[in-house]
Amino acid sequence: MLITGRVPVLVLIGALPVVALGSFGTGWAVGTLCAWLALVVLLVVVDVAVAPSPRQLRLQRELPSAVRLGEPTATTLLVTNPGARRIHGLVRDAWQPSAGAATTRWPLDLPGGERRAFRTTLVPLRRGERRAEQVTVRSLGPLGFAGRQVTLREPGAFRVLPPFRSRRHLPSRLARLRELDGRTLLQVRGQGTEFDSIREYVRGDDVRSIDWRATARNPALPGAGQRLMVRTWRPERDRRVVVVVDSGRTAAARIADEPRLDTAFESTLLLTALATRAGDRVDLLVWDRRVRARVHSAAPAEVLHRMVEAMAPVEPELLETDWAGVPAQVRALTSQRALVVLVTSLEGAGSARGLLTMLPQLTSRHVVLIASVTDPAVVAMTMERRDLDETYLAAAAERTLLDTDRIGAAAQRLGAQVVTAPPADLPPAVADRYLALKAAGRL
Repeated sequence: MLITGRVPVLVLIGALPVVALGSFGTGWAVGTLCAWLALVVLLVVVDVAVAPSPRQLRLQRELPSAVRLGEPTATTLLVTNPGARRIHGLVRDAWQPSAGAATTRWPLDLPGGERRAFRTTLVPLRRGERRAEQVTVRSLGPLGFAGRQVTLREPGAFRVLPPFRSRRHLPSRLARLRELDGRTLLQVRGQGTEFDSIREYVRGDDVRSIDWRATARNPALPGAGQRLMVRTWRPERDRRVVVVVDSGRTAAARIADEPRLDTAFESTLLLTALATRAGDRVDLLVWDRRVRARVHSAAPAEVLHRMVEAMAPVEPELLETDWAGVPAQVRALTSQRALVVLVTSLEGAGSARGLLTMLPQLTSRHVVLIASVTDPAVVAMTMERRDLDETYLAAAAERTLLDTDRIGAAAQRLGAQVVTAPPADLPPAVADRYLALKAAGRL
């Protein structure tokens, strides 16, 4: 049962004359008020008894299967009245706050045998499964004083995928990849690259790429002298890239209003899109003390879709990452030499100790790249020293940055490469380092 705002107003209407006449403490006033309250209660009871039961309503949802984080999507709640009586009241759809529902309440005026569609726009605020379990329906009586309320179970859910905002950096990196791949005038030469073709020397070519045997076999042109021939190369293809994303407690920190884990996913998606176009195979492992997500041996046309689906429900775990188990997981993904990208945090010597201890097992066989996001707020904090409190905060921020540099230097001494950048810059920085390794023939 429920009562509306009309009931207090009705009680107040009966009490005002008694108060205005100044006879509030007399027996006549008490009796009048009691009679008025009894009438109000009677009207409420009658209104509840006459109100149609909302339990007879039939509900149905129309939801998208998936949507990217931050993108609006439409959802529809269908309410059907199979009975003969008109139901007048209110409908409330109980979406999670993180689903970002624009409207959750609608007035209901539904004749018997008809159906109404209630549409709302959702702009999800977090990744993962966004759910709505129940719908609350109020059915008011003909007087509008009271009615019936029931909560009906009508579950619905849709998956919120990573936004992949870093895809805006993909065209420029693909242009550089085409240069490396010999599709423009620039040809790449170096140890570890694959032979592509032989062509005539042009100004600007590296003289070390001249093929003297091909030059000797090529006859000289009359009046032009001997033609020099050079070898052209293209980056190696079908290399293995293994991305290990740390989902431990450090991944839960929000940097620039974004969880560190989401930045790691953005870096992974951009690198995957680029490496797939370069002809390499990419595997994903999300790890803390157990495997949270894993994508292995996916076809090039499906790898991005499978990664996005695997990343969507993953949330950081508030525990220390077990780095000792990573080498075995990498061996399970590939037995070949690979580029292993560890997306984690280098802040804090305690949390990085396990990472540094494990690194030699990976660097002895693989090319290892560590990607870590830095906090722009910490960098800005080092510049503010107007009073004593800000000076102490600046000193603490400087110490944090020095610890990060020290841990990065230790990782480099162990054979790993390190990339650190703010959240918006880390994905393109990882992609640039991949291209540099590709150009140098290190993969």
